[in-house]
Amino acid sequence: MDDNLETPFAAPKPDIPQEREEDEQSSGDEDQGPDWTKIPGLNVARPVIPKRGEKDFEPIAQGGSGLQRHVLDRSRAAMLEALKATRTISYKSVSHAIWYPELSRAHVTVARGIHFTTMGHSVARPAPVPEDTKKMQKRLELLPEEALYLVERGAMYCWKPTDEPIHHTAHLDDMEGVPMTVQQAFAEMVGTEDLTLEKYQVYAYLKRLGYVVTRAKPPSSDYPVPPPFPSKARTSTSILARSYGAMTSLLARLVRVFSTSFDWWRPIRCSRWLHHNMSNASLYKSLRFLPSGHDVPLHIQRTPETPPSPYEIFFHLYKPSTPFKKTAPPPPDFSVVVVNARTSPMPTISELTDLFGQLPELPPPAPRKRVSFAQQKLAASSAASSTPSQAKASAPAEQSLSTRAMAWLWPPSWFGTTQKGGVQTRPPNPFPSLKMGNKVVVIAAVDAGTISFFRFGQGVFTEWPMA
Repeated sequence: MDDNLETPFAAPKPDIPQEREEDEQSSGDEDQGPDWTKIPGLNVARPVIPKRGEKDFEPIAQGGSGLQRHVLDRSRAAMLEALKATRTISYKSVSHAIWYPELSRAHVTVARGIHFTTMGHSVARPAPVPEDTKKMQKRLELLPEEALYLVERGAMYCWKPTDEPIHHTAHLDDMEGVPMTVQQAFAEMVGTEDLTLEKYQVYAYLKRLGYVVTRAKPPSSDYPVPPPFPSKARTSTSILARSYGAMTSLLARLVRVFSTSFDWWRPIRCSRWLHHNMSNASLYKSLRFLPSGHDVPLHIQRTPETPPSPYEIFFHLYKPSTPFKKTAPPPPDFSVVVVNARTSPMPTISELTDLFGQLPELPPPAPRKRVSFAQQKLAASSAASSTPSQAKASAPAEQSLSTRAMAWLWPPSWFGTTQKGGVQTRPPNPFPSLKMGNKVVVIAAVDAGTISFFRFGQGVFTEWPMA
């Protein structure tokens, strides 16, 4: 019988081959801890992390029996033994770099692997030559977070220049300096170039997920940046274009008044004929007693004693599917702000307004077309069976000159119809746009190593009236 004073006296029963085979095939529960005692060979150089399995018992307030404590102690000892194993890497696949503290950069001398397709930038530095002259030479340099990430994952050796004599070592005769450990790299690289521990944790987490992460503000003039966001500057129109627009607008109003078709989305037809624009938008605007819209200033006064806001865009994020060129990066998919959750309060409306003022307006999301698997299979088979001659025969016929002239003089939009024939255009679904907004910023809050991402969007409620 199991009690608190019982001590185990027999070894655990060996696993049955059939049960062991079933355990290897099952993935297990992700929320449970691994069984470190099942690691094959704890003394090997590269231990294999086991799969997660079911727990043998539930924790109780009394502390469990002697057998349960023995199982926990054995698993804890196996875990510590596995973690003490030395990490080894292949010399043929590792890169080499030299860390310069005065530059806060790591000069890559040997680049191996695919990491440098999205990491590092080219910088022209003076290189000494035998003639005692300075010659500019381009070299690959890494930012502190990039170098620390490669050192931490064991993909790069980092060295630090020194004046002390160095003992010759096999395969390392061409290196200048002493090797840096991971602890030394953290101590020297974190805190340089505005890099904090929270920002590096977010950077490493996103890199492990496959994203391409770059700096939003270039630390130097040699750092490549994406093209600037397009501004909302109004283009000047000519007098002829303005006259044509006024004439077509007047004709469109006349056609709408005398047209027999009724638009349920515009029930009031009299527009600027009696008093003012008698549309739904103008009626609700006249009833509004508070100004709305993001163009209205906040009227928030800031004193000189106000501390600087921690909410600043620090990283640009690119999806793995986005074509990325290191020398000419495209516009980012996301903009990330990194803050310390224990020292930074929730962002105020003025801080969010400043963040949204730096971002471009996004187009509304495309409507999703729900197509069943049978329809997709039918469309794929029909596209594969169609021949170029059939595609050419099914092409729409070119419109005649008179038809195009009539459409230019009397556009179908005046009648509230489309060119495909007599069907009234219905406004798109506003809820996806209201949910996403026209500007999006991602805030990463780091709480003692735990990263939480929050998406803030600028609403477009004034652009999508519900009536």
